[in-house]
Amino acid sequence: MNVKPLSDRVPILPNPAEEKTAAGLIIPDTAKEKPLAGKVVAVGPGTKDIKMEVKEGDQVLYGKYAGTEVNIDGVDYLIMKQNDIMAII
Repeated sequence: MNVKPLSDRVPILPNPAEEKTAAGLIIPDTAKEKPLAGKVVAVGPGTKDIKMEVKEGDQVLYGKYAGTEVNIDGVDYLIMKQNDIMAII
């Protein structure tokens, strides 16, 4: 990926949606929920007020409506500010 995020922005590769339930039932596309976890692909430099706490390769949890979806080289990413990330897994 040839994208360099600015300020406290973080591009995230969302984890794939679940295909089956724990009981083995197949989930149709219309019922799949958006994943709320993903892998940090790159990290911006931060700002003078915000120190970057996440690093490239971290698995993170984020809010349901966090970030902006972008497609780069045929891959869908979410780009969000660091404060939209709830936890590092």
